[in-house]
Amino acid sequence: MDGATTTTAGPSTEQRGSTRAPLAPHPARLLPSDPTQRAIARRLHDSVRDLPLISPHGHVDAALLDADQPFSDPASLLVTPDHYVTRLLHAHGVPLNELGLPDRAGAPVAEPREVWRTFCAHWHHFLGTATRQWLESELHDVLGVRWQPSAENADELYDELVAKLAEPALRPRALYESFNLAVLATTDDPADDLRHHRALAADPTWSGRVVPTFRPDRYLDATSGEWPKALEVLAEASGVDTGSYQGLVRALEARRDFFREHGATATDHGAPDPEMVFLPPAEAARLFDSVRSGTATPEDARTLSRQLLGENARMSSEDGLVMALHTGSFRNHHAPSFARFGADTGHDIPTRVDFTRALRPVLERFGTHPRFQAVVFTLDETAFSRELAPLAGFYPSLYLGAPWWFLDAPRAMRRFRDAITETAGFHRGSGFIDDTRGFCSIPARHDTARRVDAGYLASLVAEHVLSEQDAAAVLRDLNDQLPKRAFGL
Repeated sequence: MDGATTTTAGPSTEQRGSTRAPLAPHPARLLPSDPTQRAIARRLHDSVRDLPLISPHGHVDAALLDADQPFSDPASLLVTPDHYVTRLLHAHGVPLNELGLPDRAGAPVAEPREVWRTFCAHWHHFLGTATRQWLESELHDVLGVRWQPSAENADELYDELVAKLAEPALRPRALYESFNLAVLATTDDPADDLRHHRALAADPTWSGRVVPTFRPDRYLDATSGEWPKALEVLAEASGVDTGSYQGLVRALEARRDFFREHGATATDHGAPDPEMVFLPPAEAARLFDSVRSGTATPEDARTLSRQLLGENARMSSEDGLVMALHTGSFRNHHAPSFARFGADTGHDIPTRVDFTRALRPVLERFGTHPRFQAVVFTLDETAFSRELAPLAGFYPSLYLGAPWWFLDAPRAMRRFRDAITETAGFHRGSGFIDDTRGFCSIPARHDTARRVDAGYLASLVAEHVLSEQDAAAVLRDLNDQLPKRAFGL
């Protein structure tokens, strides 16, 4: 499927349910079914329910808060920017341009009302998914919707939400405050001038904290045909000639300094795998020149990419920016969709990663370095207990990233706790990250994690592994001290 298919027919009205099916998330959702454990979990969840939210990694644009303009419609807010939503609708036969994604091939892009109608007609397809839980919470708790979406009530619901979104209480800054966000980290290109971050920092009417994150992927990926053009962009932004290996390194260092000056505490890397190499300078320069001249082999280009990732690890050991590694994703798996709609449109697919061998070179150099800190994420659940928990259980500089992308779902979160806790404990992790492009999903995602962790800890209390007092302290740390420490906040 390349986005050119037609929408599949949904089920009948009877199958979808009434147009007036109530939308009311259960207050005990995701808590254990066992009465004893549920009672403990309720108390634990209540103890952290109102803690401020720390969002150390995500994809909300700082421009949203800088401009503070009302959201125009529910489709542009909840559907089009959220690839958790668009990917599943695409799987059910909805072309991506019918979900509002710009189409480079020139096919018409659906208007927001049509996007919303399509979303509502497919509401039942989200049953059982983590996305459905987030959407229900967004609609009910943030936007005040009391009826489940359906094909029959789509227009009525659309008009209701357009009116609500015009209200001052639902503008971005007001939502930031109502979400009780303590800090929101964005993800930014090294060439970004960070003007929106600067404007927020200088605005006397703004009291929130929004920090940039340095995401240099396109400047490190020497396998990409776009890499030479990217180096030109970086040269212009940094004022450093990137025509040599050392020039590229200096340009990256200069931009990292710029980001630090504007509040950044971390870098983020979406490399295919976490393998790094540390070549002698002359060899690295030779590889750079061969890739730039077009005479390098594909393996040479991969080696240079890994060398540049290693350079960023070395930089982190010097400037203190935390190195977050989001690896193990086959990005843009469907080439036709990538060509038409670009990256981050729902077809990144998990792959297996060998962390033990891949991380050894960097950990031999920086695993006990006092200034180096890395947070490692994976989409391969089998690596949690086999590799990552033992690694984090030895190296003081290595932290376990929370379940991410396909794993940031309730049962996967529980499996994560089961896999790592007995080896690495609770305090070698990053705390929860929401990793979202959907602004209104932030509180829902954090509440999901808090409920799941409360349930997991309640089971240990019921089994007399932990006291309830210890469990409450751990839950507070997971939502406060751990993300602050892991991401240098």
